[in-house]
Amino acid sequence: MVEAWPAPGKLNLFLHITGRRADGYHLLQTVFQFIDRCDWLYFDVRDDGVIRRITEVPGVPPEHDLTVRAAHLLQEVSGLALGGGSRHPASRRTGASLRGADIRIEKHLPMGGGLGGGSSDAATTLVALNKLWGLNLPTERLAALGLQLGADVPVFVVGHAAWAEGVGEQLTPVDLKEPWYLVVVPPCQVSTAKIFSAPELTRNLPAIKISGFLSGQGINVCEPVVCEHYPQVAEALRWLSQFGQARMTGTGACVFVSFEDEAAARRALEHLPSSWQGFVAKGMNQSPLFIKARP
Repeated sequence: MVEAWPAPGKLNLFLHITGRRADGYHLLQTVFQFIDRCDWLYFDVRDDGVIRRITEVPGVPPEHDLTVRAAHLLQEVSGLALGGGSRHPASRRTGASLRGADIRIEKHLPMGGGLGGGSSDAATTLVALNKLWGLNLPTERLAALGLQLGADVPVFVVGHAAWAEGVGEQLTPVDLKEPWYLVVVPPCQVSTAKIFSAPELTRNLPAIKISGFLSGQGINVCEPVVCEHYPQVAEALRWLSQFGQARMTGTGACVFVSFEDEAAARRALEHLPSSWQGFVAKGMNQSPLFIKARP
């Protein structure tokens, strides 16, 4: 039986870099809030241990797909991998030592847009298969597994808007206003690696506190670098700023502005230049995945 699970997008409401670790990873401060715009993943559990992505994703071979990697990782740690024996108590009771899955991906979040689509797909795979395979691993364990796949994966596993530090994995839940957002998708894909390696990127901002963010502090330090290298993002920010404080999420390319109500956001969307793409989404403190996974 095929089950559908949401993989929601996220917005970074600000993004600071406060330093670098010895291994080169950047130390961040950011706030994640979810939106109701989602990829959708469809899982059909198999009993032969095979993990198979049955959707073509342009430019992403199956062995590099975070959903496939997440499923294999969950197999490995739960002891359900083909030929690997079973270490998990539930699988010993049921004899289910060869669980696998067919995974179909329906993409609605743009790739390279800063909305976390790949990370969210990986998190949804971990959460969904944990339930569908009857593993019952705790959220903390799934979040730790997610960190092996990417720094943004844990917040999608936990499923609550969060203040994040470290490389993005040290999460403190926050309750924010839940506005409506107009999100504009410029016609480009931003390379995160290119932006984080840019010599002009500011990497030493003083740390701020949650109270500082709530009182209006916080910028996206990646924004000027992205605008320099990707003029389409700069153009989208200029256009969007007529409606309010326009900001870029993550390392881009998507930019957004908030509205008090859906109608105002949709009126602004009507004026979007025909050569651009965009959508209206609701900000959410509890993600659609969190809501789906609740008992």
